[in-house]
Amino acid sequence: MEPFTIATGTMDHAQNVFIRVHTDAGFYGVGECSAFPMIVGETQETCLLMAREFARLWKGKDALDLEARLNDLHSFTAGNTTIKSAFDIALFDIAAKNAGLPLYQFLGGEKRPVESDITIGIAGHHTMALKALDFQASGANILKVKLGKNAAEDVERIKQIREAVGPAMRIRVDANQGWTFNEAVFALQGIGQYDIEFCEQPIRTWYDDRLPELMQLSPVKIMGDESVYNHHDARKQINSGSCHYINIKMAKSGGIYEAKKIHDVAASKGIPCMMGGMLESRIALSAKLHFVYASPNIVFYDMDTCKLGHLIDPCVGGARYEGYNLDIDDAPGIGADADEGFLAGCERFTI
Repeated sequence: MEPFTIATGTMDHAQNVFIRVHTDAGFYGVGECSAFPMIVGETQETCLLMAREFARLWKGKDALDLEARLNDLHSFTAGNTTIKSAFDIALFDIAAKNAGLPLYQFLGGEKRPVESDITIGIAGHHTMALKALDFQASGANILKVKLGKNAAEDVERIKQIREAVGPAMRIRVDANQGWTFNEAVFALQGIGQYDIEFCEQPIRTWYDDRLPELMQLSPVKIMGDESVYNHHDARKQINSGSCHYINIKMAKSGGIYEAKKIHDVAASKGIPCMMGGMLESRIALSAKLHFVYASPNIVFYDMDTCKLGHLIDPCVGGARYEGYNLDIDDAPGIGADADEGFLAGCERFTI
Protein backbone atom coordinates (compact mmCIF):
# COMPACT_ATOMS: atom_id res chain seq x y z
CA MET A 1 0.00 0.00 0.00
CA GLU A 2 0.98 3.64 -0.25
CA PRO A 3 2.84 4.74 2.92
CA PHE A 4 0.49 5.90 5.68
CA THR A 5 1.74 7.77 8.77
CA ILE A 6 0.19 8.09 12.23
CA ALA A 7 1.70 9.26 15.52
CA THR A 8 3.11 5.82 16.36
CA GLY A 9 4.75 5.09 13.00
CA THR A 10 4.44 4.57 9.24
CA MET A 11 3.03 1.53 7.44
CA ASP A 12 3.84 0.84 3.78
CA HIS A 13 2.18 -2.57 3.62
CA ALA A 14 -0.75 -4.27 5.32
CA GLN A 15 0.12 -7.29 7.49
CA ASN A 16 -3.06 -9.27 6.94
CA VAL A 17 -3.96 -12.92 7.56
CA PHE A 18 -6.86 -14.71 5.86
CA ILE A 19 -8.33 -17.96 7.17
CA ARG A 20 -10.88 -20.53 6.11
CA VAL A 21 -12.47 -22.85 8.67
CA HIS A 22 -13.92 -25.94 6.98
CA THR A 23 -16.89 -27.90 8.30
CA ASP A 24 -18.22 -31.40 7.68
CA ALA A 25 -21.43 -29.76 6.45
CA GLY A 26 -19.70 -28.98 3.17
CA PHE A 27 -19.09 -25.25 3.55
CA TYR A 28 -16.49 -23.08 5.24
CA GLY A 29 -16.28 -19.81 7.11
CA VAL A 30 -13.83 -17.04 6.27
CA GLY A 31 -12.07 -14.56 8.49
CA GLU A 32 -9.45 -11.86 8.13
CA CYS A 33 -7.39 -9.75 10.48
CA SER A 34 -4.90 -6.94 10.00
CA ALA A 35 -1.94 -6.82 12.38
CA PHE A 36 -0.88 -3.32 13.36
CA PRO A 37 2.16 -3.92 15.58
CA MET A 38 2.56 -0.32 16.81
CA ILE A 39 -0.93 -0.48 18.33
CA VAL A 40 -1.83 -4.07 19.18
CA GLY A 41 1.64 -5.64 19.40
CA GLU A 42 1.00 -8.41 16.87
CA THR A 43 2.63 -8.93 13.48
CA GLN A 44 1.68 -11.06 10.52
CA GLU A 45 4.22 -13.67 11.66
CA THR A 46 2.87 -13.88 15.21
CA CYS A 47 -0.68 -14.13 13.83
CA LEU A 48 0.31 -17.00 11.51
CA LEU A 49 2.03 -18.85 14.34
CA MET A 50 -0.93 -18.53 16.69
CA ALA A 51 -3.39 -19.34 13.90
CA ARG A 52 -1.84 -22.79 13.48
CA GLU A 53 -2.17 -23.41 17.22
CA PHE A 54 -5.78 -22.20 17.24
CA ALA A 55 -6.70 -24.40 14.28
CA ARG A 56 -5.51 -27.50 16.13
CA LEU A 57 -7.72 -26.60 19.10
CA TRP A 58 -10.83 -26.59 16.91
CA LYS A 59 -10.37 -29.78 14.90
CA GLY A 60 -13.33 -32.12 15.34
CA LYS A 61 -15.35 -29.73 17.52
CA ASP A 62 -18.79 -28.15 17.09
CA ALA A 63 -18.44 -25.01 14.97
CA LEU A 64 -21.89 -23.75 16.02
CA ASP A 65 -21.02 -23.54 19.71
CA LEU A 66 -19.51 -20.08 19.34
CA GLU A 67 -18.89 -19.35 23.01
CA ALA A 68 -17.14 -22.68 23.60
CA ARG A 69 -14.95 -22.32 20.53
CA LEU A 70 -13.88 -18.81 21.49
CA ASN A 71 -13.21 -19.98 25.05
CA ASP A 72 -10.89 -22.61 23.55
CA LEU A 73 -8.77 -19.75 22.22
CA HIS A 74 -8.97 -17.60 25.36
CA SER A 75 -8.05 -20.54 27.59
CA PHE A 76 -5.05 -21.28 25.38
CA THR A 77 -3.58 -17.78 25.39
CA ALA A 78 -4.25 -14.34 26.81
CA GLY A 79 -4.26 -11.43 24.38
CA ASN A 80 -3.56 -12.05 20.68
CA THR A 81 -6.84 -10.30 19.91
CA THR A 82 -5.93 -9.60 16.30
CA ILE A 83 -5.66 -13.22 15.15
CA LYS A 84 -8.51 -14.20 17.45
CA SER A 85 -10.70 -11.76 15.51
CA ALA A 86 -10.15 -13.67 12.26
CA PHE A 87 -11.26 -16.93 13.91
CA ASP A 88 -14.24 -15.19 15.52
CA ILE A 89 -15.37 -13.77 12.16
CA ALA A 90 -15.04 -17.20 10.53
CA LEU A 91 -17.24 -18.73 13.26
CA PHE A 92 -19.95 -16.12 12.73
CA ASP A 93 -19.69 -16.66 8.97
CA ILE A 94 -20.29 -20.39 9.51
CA ALA A 95 -23.22 -19.80 11.86
CA ALA A 96 -24.94 -17.37 9.48
CA LYS A 97 -24.34 -19.63 6.46
CA ASN A 98 -25.77 -22.57 8.41
CA ALA A 99 -28.89 -20.48 9.08
CA GLY A 100 -29.04 -19.40 5.43
CA LEU A 101 -28.94 -15.72 6.40
CA PRO A 102 -26.69 -12.74 5.76
CA LEU A 103 -24.77 -12.10 8.95
CA TYR A 104 -26.55 -8.88 9.85
CA GLN A 105 -29.90 -10.70 9.80
CA PHE A 106 -28.45 -13.58 11.82
CA LEU A 107 -27.39 -10.94 14.39
CA GLY A 108 -30.90 -9.43 14.40
CA GLY A 109 -30.01 -6.27 12.49
CA GLU A 110 -31.26 -4.42 9.46
CA LYS A 111 -29.63 -2.30 6.79
CA ARG A 112 -29.26 1.44 7.24
CA PRO A 113 -27.20 4.20 5.60
CA VAL A 114 -23.50 3.97 6.48
CA GLU A 115 -21.21 6.79 5.33
CA SER A 116 -17.53 6.45 6.17
CA ASP A 117 -15.09 9.20 6.90
CA ILE A 118 -11.78 9.32 4.99
CA THR A 119 -8.46 9.61 6.79
CA ILE A 120 -5.61 12.03 6.19
CA GLY A 121 -2.24 10.74 7.42
CA ILE A 122 0.30 12.99 9.11
CA ALA A 123 2.29 15.18 6.72
CA GLY A 124 3.14 18.87 6.28
CA HIS A 125 0.38 21.43 6.83
CA HIS A 126 0.08 22.34 3.17
CA THR A 127 0.14 18.72 2.00
CA MET A 128 -2.63 17.75 4.42
CA ALA A 129 -4.77 20.73 3.40
CA LEU A 130 -4.40 19.79 -0.28
CA LYS A 131 -5.33 16.18 0.54
CA ALA A 132 -8.44 17.43 2.31
CA LEU A 133 -9.42 19.40 -0.78
CA ASP A 134 -8.89 16.31 -2.95
CA PHE A 135 -11.17 14.26 -0.70
CA GLN A 136 -13.78 17.02 -0.67
CA ALA A 137 -13.73 17.12 -4.48
CA SER A 138 -14.22 13.35 -4.58
CA GLY A 139 -17.46 13.62 -2.59
CA ALA A 140 -16.26 13.06 0.97
CA ASN A 141 -18.30 14.74 3.71
CA ILE A 142 -16.32 13.61 6.77
CA LEU A 143 -12.57 13.92 7.35
CA LYS A 144 -10.56 12.08 9.97
CA VAL A 145 -7.22 13.82 10.51
CA LYS A 146 -4.26 12.05 12.09
CA LEU A 147 -2.36 14.18 14.62
CA GLY A 148 -0.02 13.56 17.55
CA LYS A 149 3.47 14.39 16.28
CA ASN A 150 3.76 17.98 17.51
CA ALA A 151 0.99 19.83 19.34
CA ALA A 152 1.71 23.31 17.96
CA GLU A 153 2.03 22.01 14.41
CA ASP A 154 -1.13 19.94 14.90
CA VAL A 155 -3.12 23.09 15.66
CA GLU A 156 -1.76 24.66 12.49
CA ARG A 157 -2.64 21.53 10.51
CA ILE A 158 -6.28 21.74 11.59
CA LYS A 159 -6.40 25.51 11.01
CA GLN A 160 -5.23 25.10 7.42
CA ILE A 161 -7.50 22.14 6.72
CA ARG A 162 -10.58 23.93 8.06
CA GLU A 163 -9.75 27.07 6.09
CA ALA A 164 -9.28 24.96 2.95
CA VAL A 165 -12.50 22.91 3.10
CA GLY A 166 -14.79 25.50 4.68
CA PRO A 167 -17.39 25.02 7.43
CA ALA A 168 -19.57 22.29 5.90
CA MET A 169 -17.26 19.27 6.19
CA ARG A 170 -17.23 17.34 9.45
CA ILE A 171 -13.72 17.01 10.88
CA ARG A 172 -12.66 14.55 13.56
CA VAL A 173 -9.09 13.99 14.74
CA ASP A 174 -7.04 11.08 16.06
CA ALA A 175 -3.85 11.62 18.08
CA ASN A 176 -3.09 7.88 18.51
CA GLN A 177 -1.67 8.52 22.03
CA GLY A 178 0.83 10.99 20.58
CA TRP A 179 0.49 13.88 23.04
CA THR A 180 1.56 14.31 26.64
CA PHE A 181 -1.16 15.56 28.97
CA ASN A 182 -0.04 19.18 28.68
CA GLU A 183 0.33 18.90 24.91
CA ALA A 184 -3.17 17.45 24.70
CA VAL A 185 -4.60 20.38 26.67
CA PHE A 186 -2.78 22.85 24.40
CA ALA A 187 -3.78 21.09 21.16
CA LEU A 188 -7.41 20.46 22.05
CA GLN A 189 -7.93 24.01 23.27
CA GLY A 190 -6.21 25.26 20.13
CA ILE A 191 -8.33 23.25 17.68
CA GLY A 192 -11.58 23.70 19.57
CA GLN A 193 -12.40 26.84 17.57
CA TYR A 194 -12.42 24.85 14.31
CA ASP A 195 -15.59 22.84 14.96
CA ILE A 196 -13.98 19.44 15.66
CA GLU A 197 -16.39 16.54 16.17
CA PHE A 198 -14.15 14.60 18.58
CA CYS A 199 -10.58 13.53 19.26
CA GLU A 200 -9.58 9.88 19.53
CA GLN A 201 -7.09 8.77 22.17
CA PRO A 202 -5.23 12.03 22.88
CA ILE A 203 -2.78 10.59 25.44
CA ARG A 204 -1.02 7.32 26.27
CA THR A 205 -3.15 4.61 27.83
CA TRP A 206 -1.01 4.57 30.98
CA TYR A 207 -2.35 8.07 31.69
CA ASP A 208 -5.99 6.95 31.54
CA ASP A 209 -6.38 8.19 35.11
CA ARG A 210 -5.90 11.75 33.80
CA LEU A 211 -8.59 11.53 31.13
CA PRO A 212 -11.36 12.82 33.43
CA GLU A 213 -9.25 15.92 34.06
CA LEU A 214 -8.59 16.32 30.35
CA MET A 215 -12.33 15.99 29.64
CA GLN A 216 -12.93 19.01 31.87
CA LEU A 217 -10.26 21.10 30.12
CA SER A 218 -11.01 20.12 26.51
CA PRO A 219 -13.57 21.91 24.31
CA VAL A 220 -13.36 18.87 22.01
CA LYS A 221 -15.10 15.62 22.96
CA ILE A 222 -12.91 12.59 23.69
CA MET A 223 -13.21 9.12 22.15
CA GLY A 224 -11.53 6.13 23.77
CA ASP A 225 -9.66 3.89 21.33
CA GLU A 226 -6.47 2.18 22.51
CA SER A 227 -7.84 2.49 26.06
CA VAL A 228 -10.73 0.14 25.22
CA TYR A 229 -9.99 -3.41 24.11
CA ASN A 230 -12.87 -5.24 25.80
CA HIS A 231 -16.12 -4.59 27.62
CA HIS A 232 -14.35 -4.38 30.98
CA ASP A 233 -12.20 -1.55 29.63
CA ALA A 234 -15.35 0.11 28.33
CA ARG A 235 -17.05 -0.17 31.70
CA LYS A 236 -14.05 1.35 33.52
CA GLN A 237 -13.64 4.21 31.03
CA ILE A 238 -17.31 5.08 31.17
CA ASN A 239 -17.69 4.78 34.94
CA SER A 240 -14.60 6.94 35.55
CA GLY A 241 -15.89 9.67 33.22
CA SER A 242 -12.97 9.21 30.80
CA CYS A 243 -14.67 9.40 27.40
CA HIS A 244 -17.67 10.71 25.51
CA TYR A 245 -17.44 8.00 22.84
CA ILE A 246 -15.78 4.61 22.21
CA ASN A 247 -14.08 3.27 19.07
CA ILE A 248 -14.69 -0.46 18.52
CA LYS A 249 -12.17 -2.39 16.42
CA MET A 250 -12.19 -6.12 15.74
CA ALA A 251 -8.40 -6.30 16.09
CA LYS A 252 -8.70 -4.98 19.64
CA SER A 253 -11.84 -6.80 20.79
CA GLY A 254 -10.93 -10.17 19.32
CA GLY A 255 -13.89 -10.13 16.96
CA ILE A 256 -17.65 -9.76 16.85
CA TYR A 257 -18.52 -11.60 20.08
CA GLU A 258 -16.62 -9.21 22.37
CA ALA A 259 -17.38 -6.19 20.15
CA LYS A 260 -21.08 -6.80 20.84
CA LYS A 261 -20.39 -6.74 24.58
CA ILE A 262 -18.55 -3.42 24.27
CA HIS A 263 -21.41 -2.04 22.21
CA ASP A 264 -24.02 -3.13 24.74
CA VAL A 265 -22.14 -1.76 27.77
CA ALA A 266 -21.72 1.58 26.00
CA ALA A 267 -25.37 1.63 24.90
CA SER A 268 -26.55 0.98 28.44
CA LYS A 269 -24.59 4.05 29.60
CA GLY A 270 -25.57 6.33 26.72
CA ILE A 271 -22.07 6.37 25.18
CA PRO A 272 -22.20 6.24 21.34
CA CYS A 273 -19.65 4.12 19.49
CA MET A 274 -17.67 4.18 16.26
CA MET A 275 -16.77 1.26 14.01
CA GLY A 276 -13.04 1.50 13.31
CA GLY A 277 -10.33 -0.70 11.90
CA MET A 278 -6.69 -1.23 11.09
CA LEU A 279 -5.75 -1.95 7.44
CA GLU A 280 -8.25 -4.68 6.61
CA SER A 281 -9.31 -5.58 3.08
CA ARG A 282 -12.95 -5.75 2.02
CA ILE A 283 -13.16 -9.26 3.53
CA ALA A 284 -13.03 -8.08 7.15
CA LEU A 285 -14.75 -4.84 6.11
CA SER A 286 -17.76 -6.95 5.12
CA ALA A 287 -17.94 -8.49 8.59
CA LYS A 288 -17.69 -5.03 10.13
CA LEU A 289 -20.52 -3.70 7.97
CA HIS A 290 -22.79 -6.59 9.01
CA PHE A 291 -21.92 -5.86 12.65
CA VAL A 292 -22.75 -2.17 12.18
CA TYR A 293 -26.17 -3.05 10.74
CA ALA A 294 -26.87 -5.07 13.91
CA SER A 295 -25.48 -2.43 16.31
CA PRO A 296 -27.70 0.67 16.58
CA ASN A 297 -25.38 2.36 19.10
CA ILE A 298 -22.65 2.58 16.43
CA VAL A 299 -23.26 6.03 14.96
CA PHE A 300 -19.78 6.96 13.65
CA TYR A 301 -18.14 5.05 10.81
CA ASP A 302 -14.38 5.01 10.27
CA MET A 303 -14.54 2.30 7.62
CA ASP A 304 -12.20 3.69 4.98
CA THR A 305 -9.32 1.22 5.34
CA CYS A 306 -9.68 -0.08 1.79
CA LYS A 307 -9.44 3.47 0.47
CA LEU A 308 -6.16 4.27 2.23
CA GLY A 309 -3.79 3.41 -0.59
CA HIS A 310 -4.42 -0.33 -0.91
CA LEU A 311 -2.83 -1.27 -4.22
CA ILE A 312 -4.47 -4.72 -4.43
CA ASP A 313 -8.04 -5.85 -3.70
CA PRO A 314 -7.92 -9.56 -2.71
CA CYS A 315 -11.68 -9.84 -2.12
CA VAL A 316 -14.52 -11.25 -4.21
CA GLY A 317 -18.08 -10.29 -3.32
CA GLY A 318 -18.49 -8.47 -0.05
CA ALA A 319 -18.95 -4.86 0.95
CA ARG A 320 -18.65 -2.20 -1.71
CA TYR A 321 -18.18 1.54 -1.70
CA GLU A 322 -20.56 3.84 -3.49
CA GLY A 323 -18.53 6.99 -3.04
CA TYR A 324 -18.05 6.97 0.71
CA ASN A 325 -21.25 5.06 1.41
CA LEU A 326 -21.18 1.32 2.08
CA ASP A 327 -23.55 -1.44 0.99
CA ILE A 328 -23.51 -5.22 0.66
CA ASP A 329 -25.64 -7.89 -1.01
CA ASP A 330 -27.75 -10.33 1.02
CA ALA A 331 -25.59 -13.41 0.45
CA PRO A 332 -25.45 -15.90 3.35
CA GLY A 333 -22.77 -15.27 5.95
CA ILE A 334 -20.48 -12.28 5.51
CA GLY A 335 -20.83 -12.60 1.73
CA ALA A 336 -17.12 -12.20 1.00
CA ASP A 337 -14.22 -14.49 0.15
CA ALA A 338 -10.62 -14.24 -1.03
CA ASP A 339 -9.79 -14.21 -4.72
CA GLU A 340 -8.20 -17.56 -5.69
CA GLY A 341 -5.78 -15.85 -8.04
CA PHE A 342 -4.52 -13.68 -5.22
CA LEU A 343 -4.24 -16.66 -2.85
CA ALA A 344 -2.10 -18.52 -5.36
CA GLY A 345 0.73 -16.12 -4.61
CA CYS A 346 0.39 -16.31 -0.82
CA GLU A 347 2.16 -18.40 1.79
CA ARG A 348 -0.37 -21.00 2.90
CA PHE A 349 -0.80 -23.46 5.79
CA THR A 350 -3.37 -26.24 6.24
CA ILE A 351 -4.09 -27.88 9.60
